[in-house]
Amino acid sequence: MMTLKLFHSPASPFVRKVLVCAHEKGVADQVELLTSKAWPVKRDPEIVRENPSGQVPSAILEDGSPLFDSRVICAYVDTLSASVPLVPSDRRTCFASMTLEALADTMLGAALLCRYEAVLRPAEFYWDLWHDSQMEKVDSGLDDLEARWMEQLEGPVSIGSIAAACALGYLDFRFAEKDWRSGREALAAWYDVFKLRPSMQATWPE
Repeated sequence: MMTLKLFHSPASPFVRKVLVCAHEKGVADQVELLTSKAWPVKRDPEIVRENPSGQVPSAILEDGSPLFDSRVICAYVDTLSASVPLVPSDRRTCFASMTLEALADTMLGAALLCRYEAVLRPAEFYWDLWHDSQMEKVDSGLDDLEARWMEQLEGPVSIGSIAAACALGYLDFRFAEKDWRSGREALAAWYDVFKLRPSMQATWPE
């Protein structure tokens, strides 16, 4: 049985996306979590040795080859089991799912920047406009999920729906005061069901 070594941070939504995929594919036992000191300011040299960005998730294959970022690792995890693919084989559905994943990842990236601005940046350098501009990306993404992507989300589980669920979960985790559900009732109803999946319950961030 192959083992994928994964540098991780318990609170990283991108790491969570990889782990949800592993659970959905039934290969969570093939992922070995490596402790790391991932930090946006001071990088962990152990991660940098494998991934010059120093970011998580970063993975190491059995032959020592590095694998990053989350999209690449999730695609690899999808190949570890013959169960229903998370990246659909049908061309149209495949690219729709990948585009949905890209949308969710963009939302997550913006949310992380908001988190860093609020928590890490010295108060005297805090930039309201920067924070609000990043949150606008999150809000427009939420609107697009509600208006354009519900059919895809409500279909078979895919890398797109997993990424979207991890983005919404991160908002609940780090931005509990943000009422993203109002005016997006279909999206909220979908997420409230999806988050009960065993893969989501097993990977709730710490």
